Amino acid sequence: MNKFFCLLAAAVLVASSARAEDINLVADEKVEWYQNENKMVAVGNAVASKKDLSVRGDTITAYYDSVKAPGGEKAKSRIKTVHARGGVIMKSPRATGFGDTLDYDVVKDTMFLNGRPAKIKTAEETITSTGGITYYLTEQKAVATGEVIASDKENKIYSDKMVSYFTKNAEGNLEMERVEIFGHVKIVTPTAIANSERGIYLPKEAKVRLFDDVVLNQDGSLLKGDYAETDLNTGISRMLMKKGSGKRVSGVFKEKKKENKPTTAAPDAEKDTANDKQ
Repeated sequence: MNKFFCLLAAAVLVASSARAEDINLVADEKVEWYQNENKMVAVGNAVASKKDLSVRGDTITAYYDSVKAPGGEKAKSRIKTVHARGGVIMKSPRATGFGDTLDYDVVKDTMFLNGRPAKIKTAEETITSTGGITYYLTEQKAVATGEVIASDKENKIYSDKMVSYFTKNAEGNLEMERVEIFGHVKIVTPTAIANSERGIYLPKEAKVRLFDDVVLNQDGSLLKGDYAETDLNTGISRMLMKKGSGKRVSGVFKEKKKENKPTTAAPDAEKDTANDKQ
């Protein structure tokens, strides 16, 4: 489960502002240049690519402005925004994104993927979001909203909002620092279901913490409290109440039903039954 939350880390695809010379724009049908409107439009299986990032859409529109170069050199064009629409596919070495539209604001350094739902896939994990997924590149943060579902082969997390924060490691690569989960949180594993109002995942500590109206359900047995913590390395969970609340952790434990094995009639009894029928 500790790899389970790496979805949004894999979805951060761009790390620097784009310039016109950084982006290649191609299309099957046409590429139009509107000089008066400072925009370029690519139509028909259009692809905008930059280093290890590519964005595909039925139509891609790029808006630009001119930046004065130092030393009296000729002014250069700079991409301000990129909008992809229709069958959007966003690819990077780490993940692939799918949606109806994608907007990249170079000035604000944010990227927004929207769809019905927006989807990010890695080799083993998937995250879907009905409210879209936004990447704040400068802040090194990703936010998924709406009905958010993150899943791998064994586990699923449901929530209204999921926020991932990243830091750069010694090699200069982004790694996840924490993931915050809000609203109608539900975690489903092969052995248990947990519900709460909010939660946090700390990958370096390999721990998941759940807060507010926490309910753990395992094979019909319920445990309720204000706070729960699971150690992903040991698989041990504990439930606590807030200090000073005056409440206690409560639980309802369901006893497993014993299987009733069918009894085999004795040979003499079978003979008696047969004689009675005659």
